[in-house]
Amino acid sequence: MDKLKILSQEGAYIAMLNPNSLKHGYGIDYTNSECNNRQAQGNLAPKVELKGYKSEKLSFEIIIDATGAVDQLITIPVPVQFKLLKSVIYDYYGDKHEPYPVIITWGTLIFKGRLTSMDITYQLFDSYGIPLRATVSLSFDEYLTDKEKEKLAKNSSPDLTHIVEFKAGDTLPQLCHKIYNDSSYYMDVARANQLVSVRQIAPGTRLYFPPLI
Repeated sequence: MDKLKILSQEGAYIAMLNPNSLKHGYGIDYTNSECNNRQAQGNLAPKVELKGYKSEKLSFEIIIDATGAVDQLITIPVPVQFKLLKSVIYDYYGDKHEPYPVIITWGTLIFKGRLTSMDITYQLFDSYGIPLRATVSLSFDEYLTDKEKEKLAKNSSPDLTHIVEFKAGDTLPQLCHKIYNDSSYYMDVARANQLVSVRQIAPGTRLYFPPLI
């Protein structure tokens, strides 16, 4: 089963259970020319012009579980799972003191953004007060650097993030050569996608190729 993934330069978080729903918002800004220019005499309706497109927004909820009800090789405590999620989407990095942009993928969804809000609701506790289950509500705004915006028309650029569906006959070094013009990045891509093996990748697997920095 394809799982929702949240990927950043800090690491990856794979949802234990996929969301029941996703809210993907779009918006457009318009400007009223009456506010900026003199309205033509006798024109009762102000002229409305396109100002620009708003950043896309994405929100959803994920469940973190440590009751054993969800199949796991190892039961990971809820606080540990939440700490991993925070490290990927919330913690700041470097001198900029801001979170990494993330790539969210699931099915046909590919969304690049930054976290704008995160709320966790603990729902079940053991006798020591340790949470056993929690629901995390997440909201993201679309994020593109100026460089990425300029390069959107050139989808082959290694400076952009790529999501590629692995096909029968593909190899990771081959795909790295196609995207980066350098096959030696295959281990970096394997780590970014938490691959157990670079030789046994199932066809249909969606792979995240981060931009070169």
